[in-house]
Formats: sequence, C-alpha cells, structure tokens
Amino acid sequence: MIEISKQANLPTQFGDFMIQSFREKKLFKGESYLLEHLVLRTIEIPENPLVRVHSECLTGDVFSSLKCDCGGELQMALKRIAKEQGFLIYLRQEGRGIGLFNKVNAYALQDSGLDTIEANLALGFREDERDYAIVKFIFDYYHLHQIRLLTNNPAKIRAFESMIKLTREPIIVECNAHNAHYLEVKKTKMGHLL
Repeated sequence: MIEISKQANLPTQFGDFMIQSFREKKLFKGESYLLEHLVLRTIEIPENPLVRVHSECLTGDVFSSLKCDCGGELQMALKRIAKEQGFLIYLRQEGRGIGLFNKVNAYALQDSGLDTIEANLALGFREDERDYAIVKFIFDYYHLHQIRLLTNNPAKIRAFESMIKLTREPIIVECNAHNAHYLEVKKTKMGHLL
C-alpha cells in the first residue's frame, strides 16, 4: 500500500522545488513497517527530465561524511536538477538497504579492514539490499515516459530500464583520502562507471 502526501513548496539553496512524500508499507519476516520516501521536483518538467534516484545516506547527506561520495552526489544532483529541470527521488534505504544501525556496525567492520561489501556480507546481508519497486510507482504517478538518469550505478540502470526509457548521465564527485578505497571498491567490485 502506498499513500501520497500533498505537494508543498520547498525553496532551497539550490533552487525552488516542489516536495511530495510517498509512504510505502512493507513486510519483513511477517512484520510491517513504513518507509517515507521524498520527491523533489522543479515546477516546470521537460519532456525528458533529469532524474536522480538517491538512496538515503544520513552520514553523507546530512553530516558531510568523507567516507563516501553520497553527500557530494546529492548536492551535485540538486544543483543540476534545479538548473536543467527534473526530479530527485529520495529513497529511505539507508546503508544500501540495511538501515542506519547496521550501517554503523558495517562502518566499524570497515575500520578493522573490511571493505564496504565485505562488511555487509559479514553482517549477514547481501552487498546491496535496496528495492526499487516504489520507483516504478513514482514514474507512473508523474506520467514520466523517458528520463535522463543521473547515476554511475549499472544496477540502477538495469533496474530502471525495465520501467522507463532512459539515457544515463554520469555524476562524478571529487575523490578524497577517506573515500578513495570505497570508490575503488564501487568501481572494481560493483562495476560503477567511475
């Protein structure tokens, strides 16, 4: 079941957006829980909008962590979307879908020498637990037929190609001493187009 909020204005440092929330009820091992996703969109929407599907990363998005590239990608996406018009679909799937608590545990394993994939596996998860089913609902809700997808992740490209006509646009942020190994793992183990 998916509930849809009303829309509201959201002026930001990047530009003026409309904001709307999609509340998704999910089941896990017989227990139900809610995920509240967000969509930021420009007021004008072109025929082929720029779209970023961004999974929540509290440490990168809010606290500007240097361990990943998430916060930089989010800021770059918002700047480009404000300028070129389109959508940011913000999915509440922290830590590639393992949640904040488990992500912090994965960070501790990374501090002891494991990479991001090895840490998820050591905690009993797959390397990526994200689910993109809600994205198809959002594409349909906004009557999107084609998009310019802002991503480096081939798994996202494959997932969304079955939902909508797309072309990929890269999103490259600067590497730093803290995330260089993380980015190398994304490139060599996950096939990211970096």
